[in-house]
Amino acid sequence: MNKSSSSSTDPRRMTEGQRAYEARRAAKAGMTLEKWLVEKERRAREEAAAAARVESAPAPARKPGFFARLLERAQKPL
Repeated sequence: MNKSSSSSTDPRRMTEGQRAYEARRAAKAGMTLEKWLVEKERRAREEAAAAARVESAPAPARKPGFFARLLERAQKPL
């Protein structure tokens, strides 16, 4: 059930205003509306994959804060 285009860029589900807007953007880029929507969907998938890669990267370990170090020293025997 993998659809090649999402519902937001599906020409059958767009309103007339949305279709006109996307058609102007496609004409400005020198493409047909169909080619523009396919390209837009491809870019959205690439950006989502890039965002997922960035989110999955682990954050570097931070040095304990002042109070954490103070409490740690308080737990050690003299």
